[in-house]
Amino acid sequence: MGNDMVAALRAAVGARVAVDVDLSGYTTMRVGGPAAALVQAESLADLRAVAAVVRETGCAWMVIGRGSNLLVADEGWPGIAVVLGRGFRGVEVDGDLVRAGAAEPMPALSREVARHGLAGLAFGVAIPGTVGGAVRMNAGAHGGEIRDVLVWAEVARIRADSALERWEADRLGFSYRHSELPADAIVTGVEVQLRPADADQLAEDMAEMRRWRRENQPINQPSCGSVFRNPEGDSAGRLIEAAGCKGLRVGGAQVSQRHANFITVGSRARAADVHAIIRQVRQRVYDTAGVSLRTEVVLAGFDDHADGGAAGEESAEVRT
Repeated sequence: MGNDMVAALRAAVGARVAVDVDLSGYTTMRVGGPAAALVQAESLADLRAVAAVVRETGCAWMVIGRGSNLLVADEGWPGIAVVLGRGFRGVEVDGDLVRAGAAEPMPALSREVARHGLAGLAFGVAIPGTVGGAVRMNAGAHGGEIRDVLVWAEVARIRADSALERWEADRLGFSYRHSELPADAIVTGVEVQLRPADADQLAEDMAEMRRWRRENQPINQPSCGSVFRNPEGDSAGRLIEAAGCKGLRVGGAQVSQRHANFITVGSRARAADVHAIIRQVRQRVYDTAGVSLRTEVVLAGFDDHADGGAAGEESAEVRT
């Protein structure tokens, strides 16, 4: 299947297909193995080509944005990794309505709309992912979430010849760090509705958010951001620290001393080290508090998927 998959992709997409690409360079954790194939998609035609190969071969696939909540196994990813290129970027401001491509980084979008004196997306400066990833997981920070401002998301369906569909916000079933986008849906663009505000004040607010992150999170060390979702009414970081896991080390990976819901890695770390810490932390928190933590990070290429937050044959979109 591997050779057939690559041959079919190259016939359709050409030079934008690479084989056995090390995915560690596509994640903020900087660990993990290769993808069987990586496609740099620049157009809907490229997504349609990927869709045709997926339907023909049944291969696994996933979409990678900035890789800020993705952990790839050391053995790698056996299917197609899709990266949306500059053809899926761009920002258009029309009054208080803003349209953005799914590959646009959230911090860049937040800064751009703030310069136009538009409020509602300042929290995005603290989200190191893409617009598409923010929709897929209802990303949020500092009291704001993408569902607060989203009007609609445009998606391409891998299982339906990448036909474009427009999903209104109320159809997405948003909840905490979750949307009900189908597994085969790739976000290609969005529209958000913001509100007028003072541009200087917005700049100050975002500077304060960045300052808070520097003081409270290990942003200068490779990590995948928050590893676990907060249980209802509690904090994953508090539970992890109470379970005595702060500073827990396996190989080159460690639970951060600055924020217990972060795992940082050193130069010799392996994905297996991070995965082992995830499993140990979940067990210790369950033993001490009776709480089963759910991962926010997506696990790709592992035999066990912890709590189901993983990429697979009909991959949830890894658009971080």
